[in-house]
Amino acid sequence: MFTPAPALAQQAPGAAVQSDGQGPAQPGSQTSPPVTKVIIVGGDRDYPPYEFLDKNGEPAGYNVDLTRAIAEVMGFRVEFRLGAWAHVRTALADGGVDILQGMSYSEERLGEVEFTPPHTIVNHAVFARNGTPPVSTLEDLRGKSLVMHRGGIMHDTLRSMGFDEELNFSETPADALRMVSAGRYDYAVTAMLPGLYIIRENSLRNLEPVAKSVLTVRYGYAVKKGNTELLGRFSEGLAILDETGKYEQIRHKWLGVLEPRPLRWETAVRYIALIVVPMVAMLAAAVLWSHSLRRQVAQRTRSLSDALEALHRNQQQLVQADKMAALGTLVSGVAHEINNPTGTILLNLPLLKRAQADTLRILDEHLRDSGPFKLGGIPYERMRREMPAMLEEMQEGAQRIKRIVNDLKDFARRDEPRETELVDVNLAVRKAARLLDSAIRKSTGRFALHLAEDLPPVRGSAQRLEQVLINLLLNACQSLPDMDRGVSVMTRHDRQAHTVEILVIDQGRGIAPDHLPHLTDPFFTTKRD
Repeated sequence: MFTPAPALAQQAPGAAVQSDGQGPAQPGSQTSPPVTKVIIVGGDRDYPPYEFLDKNGEPAGYNVDLTRAIAEVMGFRVEFRLGAWAHVRTALADGGVDILQGMSYSEERLGEVEFTPPHTIVNHAVFARNGTPPVSTLEDLRGKSLVMHRGGIMHDTLRSMGFDEELNFSETPADALRMVSAGRYDYAVTAMLPGLYIIRENSLRNLEPVAKSVLTVRYGYAVKKGNTELLGRFSEGLAILDETGKYEQIRHKWLGVLEPRPLRWETAVRYIALIVVPMVAMLAAAVLWSHSLRRQVAQRTRSLSDALEALHRNQQQLVQADKMAALGTLVSGVAHEINNPTGTILLNLPLLKRAQADTLRILDEHLRDSGPFKLGGIPYERMRREMPAMLEEMQEGAQRIKRIVNDLKDFARRDEPRETELVDVNLAVRKAARLLDSAIRKSTGRFALHLAEDLPPVRGSAQRLEQVLINLLLNACQSLPDMDRGVSVMTRHDRQAHTVEILVIDQGRGIAPDHLPHLTDPFFTTKRD
């Protein structure tokens, strides 16, 4: 039996205490306690997703769930003490806690503690502000301004490498990253997953990893040297969780969502503006020049045309003028939403697919020869199944961007007079909504499409129908006083009247009564900007 350490005389700032099991924790004694005694488990209060205090001040994270599961299968109770990492390490040495639920392995630390088999592998990275010169190794950091949380494995490692004047310390990894984001230091060195988690949760958008794997270490439970009884219990509990599959469930819940995954849509579109903005600008200039030329020709020939030709000419000018106004709005929305060079993604993805396929044979041979292994911290069998799907999702996202750009180009194309054609009304509605996606999302949180499934095709001009729908939707969005007001589009088939109807409904301010008689007047508008 092990002897639990007495409670901390003074908790580290931000520490949390929680007991799992029946009844309150009992005070420790100098004799071997029964299994009902509470084991004091220490951890870092701000090291997500491994261990941290949630918004309610309660312990949470991968390590916490793992410890609770071990306590359940082994039949003992635990109490969590989460605080600043340096304070918690001192508490283990002084007897304030019995075990640390997450500590990186090193030869130097073996002089003070003993480790269970590792329950995960932790990669460490270097983070810096966007535009900071990148580094590839820890040696590249010499002479640079560094910050890290005190007492961590990177603190020990850099100190052993002779770093001294370059080192600055914070209580938590989150504090270190905030200092770099604010410009106090140039680089922060911390674990990769906690760094990415903290950047995402705290919206530190000016930070990025400039070296993604400078140190890889084993990470597991640690007890004070000599406490072999407690070490054995947690090692046995880990083995049971691994056999039952509970370990994999906990790992996937906390770490799976932050490990390599398909490229997010928001990230994918962030870079495409470098290509799309110049292209759209040239397209807009070409269309404007074409429009100007048509107006000059129309002015020189107007005196030779009869009234019918003049009316037709004015109608064509109105269509083109409305199209240009809508195009200007669309270009603005696209410039804000599309940011990633789609061409580069689509060019590189086939190469990545071929490279992934070529490596399967080598990795399969390694699996047969050496047995199961991990790739990027994930079991190879799972990585082999999921990597093709990840690449496919990335390609589908890039293709979606390409389709949006093509829709924009089709919409801006000059509308020459032509014969009517059979038009899919629902398709025209979806295309107009897709082109105005950015403007709609900025105007309302309540947009809905109600498209009938049995619509017959109608004869007309698909491009002009899209133009009318875009104008109606833009007017509807611009009339909304706030995001809570809605816009909806409905299609339906009146079989008795042999008609197809499109309804655009909004909850806007409406049209002033004195403007209603002018709704069909050419060029009439209340917008002067």
